[in-house]
Amino acid sequence: MDLILIILPAFLIFTAGYVGQKVLQLHIKSISTMALYLMIPFLTFETFYVNPLNMDFFYLFVFSLILVLVLIAITFVIGKWIKADRAHMAAMMLGSIFPNSGNYGAPVVLFAFGLIPFDYAVILMVIHGLLINSIGIFISSYGGAKSASVKEALLRMGKMPVLYGLLLGVFFQRVQLELPSTIIDGISLVGAASIPTVMLILGMQLAEIRPQKFEWKYVNTVILTRMFLSPLIAGVLVLFMPVDEMVKVVFILLAAMPVAANTTILAVQFEVEPDLISFTTLITTLISIVTIPVTLYLLGA
Repeated sequence: MDLILIILPAFLIFTAGYVGQKVLQLHIKSISTMALYLMIPFLTFETFYVNPLNMDFFYLFVFSLILVLVLIAITFVIGKWIKADRAHMAAMMLGSIFPNSGNYGAPVVLFAFGLIPFDYAVILMVIHGLLINSIGIFISSYGGAKSASVKEALLRMGKMPVLYGLLLGVFFQRVQLELPSTIIDGISLVGAASIPTVMLILGMQLAEIRPQKFEWKYVNTVILTRMFLSPLIAGVLVLFMPVDEMVKVVFILLAAMPVAANTTILAVQFEVEPDLISFTTLITTLISIVTIPVTLYLLGA
């Protein structure tokens, strides 16, 4: 019951966003843009300003990249076995390799383990954002009706506001520029507000998904890789990760998260089966009601 109570606050907020969107029909893109460009950079800045750079950052990036590459390979093999075409192969990869670390993972870490592990969750959220806006673009280009160049991928990464929050936070820390407490309080206030905001956005996005018919072999592939294989592989990888045990726990927990909500944006932009990706986002989020408490239990929460 205690494990259910850990994720209950998250689902209460998701539900509030879902119901609110059904009733009010808000403009999700405007709210999402506000969170992405005006709020999350403050959270990222504070995280990298307060936490000294260490080798944990490097290991989190390297092992996140390894996990993504392994999941790509597994999805590719399954896709070949079920005779998926290029569009469905790309859609399955987008759903399989990118976890919902921002809207879902980081808040659950906060509820389950507190502020210090939450900082590592934010770091992983930034890393996942970089991977989505690089590897994700190339996968979308591979399977979509539109194509993307290396230049476009780099430009998209350059437009990520969290990247500038990261760079400024690291710069201010390295030059040992101590900001007044009132400034830090203001940054913390906006950063803290970003968490419930992105959670509401996920609920709102789920409210916009329309039931459709899909071939379940594609949906099942995403469910298998994202919800079951991803945390298992992460559990093996952390055996070789020379970091604190709590960092390993955060790494595994975020690897167990459902499909990242913002992969739908790539799917829409590059015309890579966006309805399928939206549907798998909904299904894996519902499945996580069971799998996340189980994962927390196995991790000793």
